Amino acid sequence: MYPSVHQDYGKFSGTEGYHPGPMKQPYAPPYASAAGMPVHSPAATTAPWSTGLCHCFDDPANCLVTCVCPCITFGQISEILNKGTTSCAGRGALYGLLGLTGFPSLYSCFYRSKMRGQYDLEEAPCVDCLVHVFCEPCALCQEYRELKNRGFDMGIGWQANMERQSRGGAVTMPPYHASMTR
Repeated sequence: MYPSVHQDYGKFSGTEGYHPGPMKQPYAPPYASAAGMPVHSPAATTAPWSTGLCHCFDDPANCLVTCVCPCITFGQISEILNKGTTSCAGRGALYGLLGLTGFPSLYSCFYRSKMRGQYDLEEAPCVDCLVHVFCEPCALCQEYRELKNRGFDMGIGWQANMERQSRGGAVTMPPYHASMTR
């Protein structure tokens, strides 16, 4: 009546081509290069952050502003990420009001996710919301430095950055150095 515990599972008894769990497409191992190393698709790769989470003192002025009034740094970040559709003052004020409730980090973690999506950055050192809940000032400083290293002048806002770019002062990718990896 009941199947025996030692039932033969046929084609699934080996591990070749088998991937546990529900999948929409059959499992296919990554392609191997001539050297035998796996090659992953470019769509799955992400870039490292230009600076580390705890490198706040790389920009001491921003570190001080963020520690004293994080709503200013958050407002500057959000204006750039929203491409000028919202003002620095408006988002900074909203962040400040949320600071009265104790939940500004939950609001700012969504902007970290947005930044990672726009610039294809890795989710490091852990999940975005955990970074903001436990290291809010460091996370804001890292995001500020990332935008600054990509050529944005954080003090002038989105519109002035676009005008500067159209005059020839292009916003660029930061240089990649092997020392920037984890």
